[in-house]
Amino acid sequence: MTGTAPTPGIPGVGAAARVERANALDPWLATLLPDLPGAALVAVGGLGRREMAPYSDLDLVLVHTEDSGIDPAQVWYPIWDAGFKLDHSARTVEQALAVAETDVKAALGLLDARLLAGDRALAEKLHKAIVLKWRREARRILPTLRELTEQRWDRYGELAFLLEGDLKEARGGLRDVGVLRGLGYAGVADGTRPAVRAAHNFLLDVRDALHVARGRRGDHLLAQERAEVARQVELPDGDALLRRITEAARTIAYASDDAWRAANRWLAPRAEKTRTPLARDVIEQEGEAVLARTAVTARPDPALALRVAAAAARSGRPIARPTLEWLARYAQPPTRPWPPGARYAFFALLGAGPGLVQTWEACDRYGLVTGWLPEWARIRSAPQHNPVHRFTIDRHLVETAANAAAHAREVSRPDLLVLCALLHDIGKGLPGDHSTVGAPIAAGVAERIGLPPADVEIVQRVVRQHLLLPDTATRRDLADPITIDMVAEAVRDTTTLDLLYALARADAFATGPAAWSTWKGRLVDELVRRVGAALAGRAPEPQPSAPPRPEGPLPAVRVTAERVTVTAQDRRGLLAAVAGCLALHRLEVMTADTSTLDKLAYVSCAVQPRFGGGVDVEGLTVDLRRALAGELPLGRRLAPRSSSDAVLKWHPATDAAVLEVRAADSPGLLWRVASALENAGADVRAARISTLGAAVVDAFYLEGTDWTDDRRKEIETAVLDAVSGSSSQ
Repeated sequence: MTGTAPTPGIPGVGAAARVERANALDPWLATLLPDLPGAALVAVGGLGRREMAPYSDLDLVLVHTEDSGIDPAQVWYPIWDAGFKLDHSARTVEQALAVAETDVKAALGLLDARLLAGDRALAEKLHKAIVLKWRREARRILPTLRELTEQRWDRYGELAFLLEGDLKEARGGLRDVGVLRGLGYAGVADGTRPAVRAAHNFLLDVRDALHVARGRRGDHLLAQERAEVARQVELPDGDALLRRITEAARTIAYASDDAWRAANRWLAPRAEKTRTPLARDVIEQEGEAVLARTAVTARPDPALALRVAAAAARSGRPIARPTLEWLARYAQPPTRPWPPGARYAFFALLGAGPGLVQTWEACDRYGLVTGWLPEWARIRSAPQHNPVHRFTIDRHLVETAANAAAHAREVSRPDLLVLCALLHDIGKGLPGDHSTVGAPIAAGVAERIGLPPADVEIVQRVVRQHLLLPDTATRRDLADPITIDMVAEAVRDTTTLDLLYALARADAFATGPAAWSTWKGRLVDELVRRVGAALAGRAPEPQPSAPPRPEGPLPAVRVTAERVTVTAQDRRGLLAAVAGCLALHRLEVMTADTSTLDKLAYVSCAVQPRFGGGVDVEGLTVDLRRALAGELPLGRRLAPRSSSDAVLKWHPATDAAVLEVRAADSPGLLWRVASALENAGADVRAARISTLGAAVVDAFYLEGTDWTDDRRKEIETAVLDAVSGSSSQ
């Protein structure tokens, strides 16, 4: 006789709700087991740990003896009939142990086994046998578990840096806490410390809220679900939710790294312990950086934590957890201004290259970083919504500093380079342009660490201008003297120019693969070369000569899988024709470079299919020729699309005005804007088109010098109507 089944999807968020769900399920499930000797119903997974989300599966094991006479269907069918999803197995203890021999995931799950009903002695026999097997065979099991864990990380990515991550499977997610418990059962690491438990409970709350908001099971948190999930966990908005998820995931990921290092030491062949000096007061022991005994004093040197961090980063060794705990408790941050020893250690840390990342993360987990830089608390784990960015704001800054160290030999002030790299986006999240508002913050940091006023001024200038080179190179005509003079005036000297050039490359590579390209690198190189000549007083470089005229009749069209190049007689509307044809073929223009020389117009576009697939090279070539000849009815075939409002800015140029258009990307946007300029009677002499994620920044050089306010207003109205989709082409 079975009791009344609970309804799947019992609502509620938080630990109390999870216990309530288990308490509702336990007695009902217990009634499903026939009263037979030699049988026990055991819960594993979320129910076994009393961590069930509203729509979680039921993970059950029916343990029985060979002669129990139990029919598993008597247990499973009522569960299915009640609407629950079920992951089930029916095994003897010996069979369960045999499965655990080859299936590490199954063995890991059985470590959480909890008796629901039946033969308690049989259930305890199973659990004790699994735990004993896990401990005895840890040297065989743990390498396999590590391999499976890394495969999962590779597949799902790192939760801390994903805008839409899997709360369970991604690195730093719920599954990793289960792995930490497994390492604890093996006796090789203590991974479930208080900070990990708090992070784990928060991710469980988020998963509860996701189930409630969605009305079904799922672990993948999507952007459109953030606001409701945030409300369920009593956070103000989706950004606050992302930030808390990032913090929790980083806590779990760091604990995982620390636990696996302990496991690897335990698995390694026994060897005599050695202590190798790494730096003053820092030694290496068993692959970790630890404090020397002589450094443990009642009043430690204010530079001690920085020296330990610098030694660890430069050697590539992680800082031992006891050392971090001692430093967090006893090491005070340097007084203002920092003494020279602390400042030198700080620059040694920032200049360590790749080793900086893991060291900074460890120091930040233990609160050391905010002792050095109180400003860090505001940006820690702050999300960046542009998908071009791989990391949160704080991690991006650390990655940029690590990348900048590779360019140290190219600049006269490598210390200022790595400092500016660490601080270049420190103004993000504050009202206004982050470069402008971040510059005085960076200057305050530079002053606090004891830099002289001249260096403080350079830091402030570099942070304010850190986007100057890539933005100018990709949006302006580099042969225009006005462009070069503008950059030279902002940069002021070659020291700053070199710092900005190195920072631009380090910043781009820390951002992600979409932030840099051969095309962008070539333009930035050219800009730096021209500005450097202007600062040195050398004659301007000659105007570039026209590319060789293509053989055969014009227009000449060349199409590859990644680039479209067109050469034609210059005429109004050429760019619009090319852009419209690319839009018809569902190609996204990532970058475009157009210019006019000797009455020939050149258009070169880097493209990629908007919805995947390939490029129809032959068909696109034919359609481009038809579009350029005016034989392709683009206006009828490209339906108007609405887009968000654009931001327009005007900039000076030689014998022209530059109209910069910033807007959210949408299919056919470049065609609509170029057509609007054509219809408004504007001649586009050159254009620089750049797409970064979901945003575009397009710069159009419009011929002429008589740009009255009324004429500019006319152009602006036409372009804004085109962006919004309200104009008819």
